[in-house]
Amino acid sequence: MFGIGIFIALSLSSCKEENSNHADLAAETAKVYYEQLLNGDIAAFVDGTAMHVDVVPTYREQLETNMKMFLGQQERDHKGIKSVKKVKGTLTCPTDAEGLPKDTAHLTANAFLIFNYGDDTSEQVVVPMVRVNGTWMMK
Repeated sequence: MFGIGIFIALSLSSCKEENSNHADLAAETAKVYYEQLLNGDIAAFVDGTAMHVDVVPTYREQLETNMKMFLGQQERDHKGIKSVKKVKGTLTCPTDAEGLPKDTAHLTANAFLIFNYGDDTSEQVVVPMVRVNGTWMMK
């Protein structure tokens, strides 16, 4: 599943800068990362965070353990997260009058997602995103 998610993210990010919707791409990438988490690929989810780069193995283990605890809490509180829906993405970096980023080397965005829970409730969450070396990652 990790390979499929990365393929989607890389395929989408390979579009020409002037033709891509940066905010939408950030939101779609966040959705893919959360779908990987829901499919049990915790390592892929952690790989989707900007903080995973160059960390000591014990810290990475803590990040993965935290995500397992998060999933457990969601299971107890809401009978688990059953699906993730992308709502929209918004750029949080400076933009021009047309809404295009002024500096594509330092892109940041918020990804708005809906978590649909097993208890038939839902919640909108905001995932801060940053583009690192051309790839959208969670902050």
